[in-house]
Amino acid sequence: MSVAVTIQRLPHGIDLPLPSPATPQSAGVDLLAAVGDAVVIEPGSRALIPSGIAIALPDGHEAQVRPRSGLAARHGVTVLNSPGTIDADYRGEVSVVLVNLGDTAFRVERGMRIAQMVVAPVDRVAWSEADRLPESGRGGGGFGSTGVATVESGAPGR
Repeated sequence: MSVAVTIQRLPHGIDLPLPSPATPQSAGVDLLAAVGDAVVIEPGSRALIPSGIAIALPDGHEAQVRPRSGLAARHGVTVLNSPGTIDADYRGEVSVVLVNLGDTAFRVERGMRIAQMVVAPVDRVAWSEADRLPESGRGGGGFGSTGVATVESGAPGR
């Protein structure tokens, strides 16, 4: 199944290829850096990197901007607000907030694959207010409440 998405190349991205999947079964398309000069991201720092494109998603869809696993594994570089959400009514440039969690400076050059973008349907929420919620096995247990099962009891660690 495919979703028709209108795309506009912005002046500073006119010579770059349109986002495309790396393989036929890739879930997302690669976003490229539309920087003029290289951008150096020092360890512990972040930078907003332009992609040179703007998109018009159909109603009922979003685009998620996600990290590239190779950049994260090799350089400690990831998308800071991951996943970044692009709403169907946004018409500005798709930009990527990269953060360098590694221990050496990272150089972003023009045309470099910096992130991936996945277009997905969005379900609308129809709230149904109640005085009480239905019971569940987990209940109100929060962060870490499912833990790791202990060998002796098989019960969740709390």
